[in-house]
Amino acid sequence: MQTVTTIGLDLAKSVLQVHGVDGEGFVVIRRALRRSQVLDFFRRLPPCLVGLEACSSSHYWAREIGACGHQVRMIPPIYVKAYVKRGKTDAADAEAICEAVTRPTMRFVPIKDVKQQAAGMLLRTRDLLVRQRSQLANAFRAQMSELGIISALGMASIAKLAGKVRDPDASLPPVARLALLEMAEQIDVLSDRIEHLGKEIQATVKADETARRLTSIPGVGPLIAATVRATVNDIAGFKTGRDFAAWLGLTPRLLSSGGKEKLGSISKQGNRQLRTLLVVGATSIIKQAKRGVPLPTWLSGLMARKPYKLVAVALANKTARIIWALLAKGGFYRQPVAA
Repeated sequence: MQTVTTIGLDLAKSVLQVHGVDGEGFVVIRRALRRSQVLDFFRRLPPCLVGLEACSSSHYWAREIGACGHQVRMIPPIYVKAYVKRGKTDAADAEAICEAVTRPTMRFVPIKDVKQQAAGMLLRTRDLLVRQRSQLANAFRAQMSELGIISALGMASIAKLAGKVRDPDASLPPVARLALLEMAEQIDVLSDRIEHLGKEIQATVKADETARRLTSIPGVGPLIAATVRATVNDIAGFKTGRDFAAWLGLTPRLLSSGGKEKLGSISKQGNRQLRTLLVVGATSIIKQAKRGVPLPTWLSGLMARKPYKLVAVALANKTARIIWALLAKGGFYRQPVAA
């Protein structure tokens, strides 16, 4: 068999497709492997370049195949799509990956270690529980409104509604009380679990010197710092702070044709959770202005000219650039000195 120099591996749950070529680009291997056969297959191969699409299990396979002595590169799926010749099959995808991984201008996804993946699981679990609690709270508030009991938004009002349900003197139908008590208890359980995970995240941030430095930035708390550490594997992959903000989807889309350029809305690409947290953090800073807290001159001027949400996104963009600067250059955030 000719020497394999490049392999495209299409990942799946049970059956993985392999497409390998030699130094001249001729196909040497084209076969399907059961999950249990994959690592034995790569242990027998001489070191070569292996391409994978970035997906849920790609970081695990990248680490394991890399441990067999191969050079592993992960590609965003959107960049592989252009190399699929025709039809959507596992063999066609593996061939497209094999072609894409050799392109000199291709961009790759950094491989995460187990600790980074574990930190991401902690954050995603908390996010899932928060969304489940919001769904329950909305349903609970809607059910109470059908009985003529109205409340304001927010979890504080949910606690007041739960108190009314638990009040034996409240005039509620017994069947309705039973159903509403179940919902109230589930909300309490989720709140306790969210608080517990929040404490774990804070402890993780306190133990991480880089995460502590990030919390010195206004609008960046332990949750954002932990998400940055779990999401951003190699800050050297971004040449400038604008590149980092663009990766998060906080920069405008560029629409150009016939020599005319037009900026659209933000692209909303990249990690949605981190982008949302940055916008929420920026919103909290803007709200402080209503309490009399002085804001930077540029931000006050922008608020006077632009809509509230646009200002929040602009501030989130600036925060992302500051995060890049601290990660790339070190140090703590220092408030700018007024001229």
